[in-house]
Amino acid sequence: MILKSNKASAGKEPLQPVLKKENSFFQDVYDVVRQIPKGRVTTYGAIAAYLGTKMSARMVGWAMNASFQVDPPVPAQRVVNRNGMLSGKAHFQTPALMQELLEKEGIIIEEDCILDFENKFWNPATELEL
Repeated sequence: MILKSNKASAGKEPLQPVLKKENSFFQDVYDVVRQIPKGRVTTYGAIAAYLGTKMSARMVGWAMNASFQVDPPVPAQRVVNRNGMLSGKAHFQTPALMQELLEKEGIIIEEDCILDFENKFWNPATELEL
């Protein structure tokens, strides 16, 4: 984040945060999510930890909520909560779409949870190099 003065304000110029798009946290999240292989999933927390911001799993969720209009596309269906639950399904075009997309990739889901989650889990910390 870069701080810059707001020229529009009279008198004192308060510092305003300006995010550089090419280095934004959301973009970093999208770069990780695009590398998740089909048929595998990861968690909000695993992405946050990989990016060095272990306590920002919720912010990863916000990035996923904003990912539907990003190009190239982000496979947001592959990001679930720490228990393998489809906690983000309400943010898809329909509540069933997240599950449908995962099932097309061979993932079995029962009562909004991924079966065999431990074996479907993809950990960016061990799969990717920083």
